[in-house]
Amino acid sequence: MEHLIRTRSRRRISLFVFILLHVTTTQAADPIDVLRVLELSENMEGVSLEAGLCTSRRGMEETDLAYKIDKKIQLSAPTKQLFPDSQFPEAFSLMATVRATKGSQFFLLSVYDDQGVQQLGLEVGRSPVFLYEDQRGQPPPEMYPIFKKINLADGKWHRIAYSVQGKSVTLYLDCQKVETLDLLRGDNAVVSTEGVTVFGTRLLDEGVFEGVIQQLLIDEDAQAAADYCVNYIPDCDSALPHNIQALDLQEKSRLGSDALMPSAEPDEPKEVSKKNRKGKKNKKKRDKGSKGKRKGKGKKGSRKKKHQEEGLEDSYPPSVHSSA
Repeated sequence: MEHLIRTRSRRRISLFVFILLHVTTTQAADPIDVLRVLELSENMEGVSLEAGLCTSRRGMEETDLAYKIDKKIQLSAPTKQLFPDSQFPEAFSLMATVRATKGSQFFLLSVYDDQGVQQLGLEVGRSPVFLYEDQRGQPPPEMYPIFKKINLADGKWHRIAYSVQGKSVTLYLDCQKVETLDLLRGDNAVVSTEGVTVFGTRLLDEGVFEGVIQQLLIDEDAQAAADYCVNYIPDCDSALPHNIQALDLQEKSRLGSDALMPSAEPDEPKEVSKKNRKGKKNKKKRDKGSKGKRKGKGKKGSRKKKHQEEGLEDSYPPSVHSSA
């Protein structure tokens, strides 16, 4: 009888360990915080801290933190730094909380392969394109998904979340599903991690980031985009998720007594000397990009100009969420 009890106990322990290991290994990885990997900092020239999406949250006096960028900055890194132990996921979510200057048009994020070909781009502005091109050049530029009658640069805060799965891309904007469009990429599509990732522009583009950004994430889960307003940046009547809140508090603690207060006028950016340890690498990538096979760049540029001339209606999105 005692032998039987011990045997059952060992089986229960083994089952418990198996379940624990299974949960641990199948738990979704944390999303990649692009701004942290690229080391965006208020100590950079032209960058300052100001209030983010919410100037107050339930049960908290502190504001959300965000970065205001008021001049062109050069911010890039090898894509391997974002994916040191894995490949770029075939299914993924790309999510951002941003307030772009009204009327601006730029690429918030650009990912290039080692030949200087842009494989991924998140455009902010009127009728934004979702630029995606796999290792075989699919889809071609004329088939890139374009979310028409959307304006992501109307001077308001927006929570932008793209879900890429299979041969489609879905846009969720300010917690609402907007539209699913075809993404005519090939089977087993690959975005290279051997090139460079650029923030706020494209190589050789004149348009650069203008505005304030609170968050920029890549998640290896296509479902994360649908849950972005729940798991990462909820409405102002809810507290930030613990992990996001902890990071904000760490930043404020580092700032000491100069922690942000709600204000319509942000502090003047600090003037510091430029430090760009990646300058030589970026120059090499620009040289490659100018010689590479950048497909459809002229078409894309003319499309952007056409947007500005068409004066599309701002029929969507609605204003949100910041509370006084």
